[in-house]
Formats: sequence, structure tokens, C-alpha cells
Amino acid sequence: MPHQHVVHRGIKDALRAVAASEAAAASEAAAARFLHERCWKDGALFCPRCSADKIYTLGSGRYRCSACRYTFRDFTGRWINNGGLSCQNWLRLLDLFVEETTAHQMSIDLNLSYNAIYKALTATRFAIMAQALDFRQLLGAETGLGDYLKGKKLTGQRSRKTRRIIPVFGIIEKAGWVFIDLVPDILAETVLHFNANFQLRVIRTGNILYTDRYKTYDALILCCDASLPLQYIRNYERDAYVDSVGQAFWTFARSRLKRYKGVSAYRFPLYLKELEFRYNHRKQDLFPILAEHLCSLVPDNNQVARHLS
Repeated sequence: MPHQHVVHRGIKDALRAVAASEAAAASEAAAARFLHERCWKDGALFCPRCSADKIYTLGSGRYRCSACRYTFRDFTGRWINNGGLSCQNWLRLLDLFVEETTAHQMSIDLNLSYNAIYKALTATRFAIMAQALDFRQLLGAETGLGDYLKGKKLTGQRSRKTRRIIPVFGIIEKAGWVFIDLVPDILAETVLHFNANFQLRVIRTGNILYTDRYKTYDALILCCDASLPLQYIRNYERDAYVDSVGQAFWTFARSRLKRYKGVSAYRFPLYLKELEFRYNHRKQDLFPILAEHLCSLVPDNNQVARHLS
């Protein structure tokens, strides 16, 4: 029987300040107020285009900037504006996301199409990745993820002009924190070359490869596609470093990585950053953090392009 949440734990906590009857029902109005407060701290409105704070409200409930004349709504220019979910369903989805419910199960629990869930989850994962220190680098040519953003909207499609590069990431765990960095000077083919000619241990689990220690990294990791000659990977009897030492993050991540059977090489960075986020916040309630991330503004694409050039 599907694990229906009559009152989701995260929603109930999030709406604690709302009247008890509304919190129990998790009404659309209560959910909208909760998300509005995350978008506009202390109720202070500003223009998402030019940041001016002289804003007036139109009769339709929209806002207009007195400086640049831009007309916008509560969620304009924010990650939450991608997905098309009601406020109530956004909170329910976040609650299920915290519980690591599958997209298929979410579509059943929320009575929404799989495509709607998939798009909302993509927005959630981008919102998580946007908080990473290397976010701008992750939108570069090495991943192609920048192609998914058109202005402040997620298009869901990559540009046909994007080069077919499979990004390689390095894992470092220090003092209970994990950092998963894009390694721009290493290609997927380089990893296979090191495996064949320099005895770099490479372990394959589905379409995911990870290695023994490499320079300062506990492991390199990547997601493959059919373009790589995986049949030439050399097998080794003993485990890679992260397996043999029982690295805490790897123990946390290994079972979760096995669920990513259908993940493409190009979307894999989103899932790695999700794992980084979950591990580094493993002792915290993820729901309010995710709500804040989802309500944050999408970085300006032009600024990102200038930073990367």
C-alpha cells in the first residue's frame, strides 16, 4: 500500500506559525504564505530584475517595479517558479524528497504526472547545486548543465551544440564534511587510460565508475555512457580506497548511487551535489533548508557566462 502522508511531518513543522486548523489541513493559502515568507524576508519586496525596492502592487496581485517597470509575481525568477506545482504540492514534494521517496512513488502520492514530478525534482536539485561554492563552474562546458537554463527558466533540454564531454569529479572527505569537486583537467577517457596503463584501480557499478585514491582525492567518480569502451576496464581483486577504509561518506552514498540506474552522464552532477548536500546536513532537518534554497533567486545567466569566460 502506498505510504500516503495525511499530514507531512515537514509541512506541519514548516507551518507551525499558522493557525493549527490550517496547519493540519496544509491549505493552499497557508502553504503560499509560508513560501512567500521565504521569498521575501521580513516582507521586504524588491525587483528580481534590477533589485530596486520601490515596488507597488497591481490590482491583479502582481507587482511592478517603479524603476525598470518590470512586472512580476511572488515566485518570478526563483527556482520554485520552475515546475508548475501548487504551493501545497511543492511542500508535499519537499517532504517526500527529504524522505528520499522515488519519483514514481511521489507521482502516486501526489496524484501528479511523472513528468511534473521529474521537472519539480530537477528544479529542486538545481536549487541545491546553486548553493555550492563551485556552482558557476558546474554550469560550464565540462558539464553542459548551463544549457538547461534559459534566462531564469529551466528548459529541460540541452543544446545540440554542446560537446559530448563526460565530467569527472573528485571526492574529498575531511573532518566530517565531504566536498565533491569537478576535476576539469581529467576526462573520462583519461581515467580509463590510467586504469589500463598506470594501474589506477577502477570499480564499476552499473554505469557509474569510481577509482582508487588520485592525488588529493579519496576517489574520482563519473557516470558513463555508451561512448566509453568499458569492456577494457582492468579488474582488481582488492577494493578501492574508499571501500577498504570504510569512508563515512562513501558508506552513506554507495547504496544511494545504486538507485541511479537511469541517470545520464549529464545529469549525474545534480545527483552528486544532492548527495554532498544530504551528507553535510545529515544532522539537520532538511525541509526548511530545502524550502529556503527553492525560494532563492536563480543566478543571472549573463553574469554566469561572464564569470566563466
